[in-house]
Amino acid sequence: MIEKLAFREATRDDCALILDFIKGIARYEKLEDKVVATVATLEEWIFDKQSAWVIFPMVDGKEVGFAVYCQNFSTFVGRAGLYLEDLYVMPEYRGQGIGKAMLMRLVEIAKERGYGRMEWTCLDWNTPSIEFYLKLGAEQMDEWTTYRLSQDDFERMISKDGLQKGIL
Repeated sequence: MIEKLAFREATRDDCALILDFIKGIARYEKLEDKVVATVATLEEWIFDKQSAWVIFPMVDGKEVGFAVYCQNFSTFVGRAGLYLEDLYVMPEYRGQGIGKAMLMRLVEIAKERGYGRMEWTCLDWNTPSIEFYLKLGAEQMDEWTTYRLSQDDFERMISKDGLQKGIL
């Protein structure tokens, strides 16, 4: 267990570091080929458009991971929630309570902002993370399936061709 753990919010100058951590989690998830983010796109979407926030856990003044989160909305709860997009701890710092401390910090942020809940997804094969979340008391939402449309899908769907093929 790390005794001196601190957190700091990312600044615009951290975009290269954020991208490094994104590549780290992509390596872990065997999805490196899916990373198209750049320093410029992170700067635009996180800082210019304020679409997400990033926190770093710090050990001895060094960033050892990150969490990227944004706001979602629950119509049933009638208020915003915290959606955790990514949580990553560098391999050499795992198993020392940093991931749990990061989740606790995010819970504090959600409570401070008056959010109704906190949600995230996890790959089905990621047994260590699933076990970790369940141990914390997180509820596994087995009856929900995540769906996704990419930018290519947007173009296909709004094109004349897509409309003619009965997509919409």
